[in-house]
Amino acid sequence: MEWTEDFLGADFQSCGLDATGTDGVVRHATLIRHRVEPKNGDTGRSEGAPKRFGAVLFLHGWSDYFFNTELARFWAGQGYDFYALDMHNHGRSLQADKPGGYVANLTDYDAEINRAVSVIQADRSASPRGTLTLMGHSTGGLVAALWASRHPGEIHFLVLDSPWLEMHGSSLVRRAAQAMVAPLAKLRPETILKLPERGFYFRSISSTAEGEWALDENYRPPLAFPVRAGWLRAVFAGHSQVARGLKLDIPVLVLTSTASANGMVWHESMRRSDAVLDVGVIALRAMALGRSVTLERIDGGLHDVFLSAPAVRKDAYARLARWINGFMHDAVPEGQQEGET
Repeated sequence: MEWTEDFLGADFQSCGLDATGTDGVVRHATLIRHRVEPKNGDTGRSEGAPKRFGAVLFLHGWSDYFFNTELARFWAGQGYDFYALDMHNHGRSLQADKPGGYVANLTDYDAEINRAVSVIQADRSASPRGTLTLMGHSTGGLVAALWASRHPGEIHFLVLDSPWLEMHGSSLVRRAAQAMVAPLAKLRPETILKLPERGFYFRSISSTAEGEWALDENYRPPLAFPVRAGWLRAVFAGHSQVARGLKLDIPVLVLTSTASANGMVWHESMRRSDAVLDVGVIALRAMALGRSVTLERIDGGLHDVFLSAPAVRKDAYARLARWINGFMHDAVPEGQQEGET
């Protein structure tokens, strides 16, 4: 596997992954890692460096890509090797002849996630194995939760940042929308649905508008990718699975804002709330994920709580660190004894 310097800087490398799904289709994804490369014979690990507890794999949201270097460095500071996956038809993995953001079935991501996990294990072969944590944001949170339910025993912890677990309002809204989109999704799945375009979340985070984050608009378009019938059907199917309960038997952390802000015009509350999801219904659905679920509500949080204003994300990181210290640091994978690799 050939790693090359990523555009995020010298501490980040990336490599392309091709993975064949159960349908026989080869899909292209990109794995990113945070690693300070050793220089002048240095081992890359100083005596004061934190103990390495394992690895974290991050999955971005829809119409998104990995760019949050602060998040990567936070996990490194906690003692975890950080990786992120730009899934097929997103970010670094976009291809000119493929529709941006499109997936016909959320299980289509399984092969590239499986491949990423294998590459991470090989990449860390010289380090203690430790635990593997899957982290996902928004639609990536839905994908992460569903993948974990289909692959019991593969990961040890699940961290979800504003996961898209249900439609606005309730399952009744979803079922009505599902019934309307199903015939078109079956006959012409890549048909673009004419829905209202709202760029308020992008406005709240981009340094070109109200936010502080430098975003590549080729990878993260201001109005998101077009919504296609087959993609929406796939998301609805995922929501239905969550509503029935995933029965995850690992510790799960869910972080959301304390408030949502909806509407067709910009208003100032969108600077300090989730302008994408209904956080009330997300909090409710989170309880259906498994037997050990921790819910943290971030006052003033944006849709991605780790892109919020500095004081707000400081609170989010503190709550995440508290959970890491309480659940993760002392965990030893089954069958791994002290000193094993």
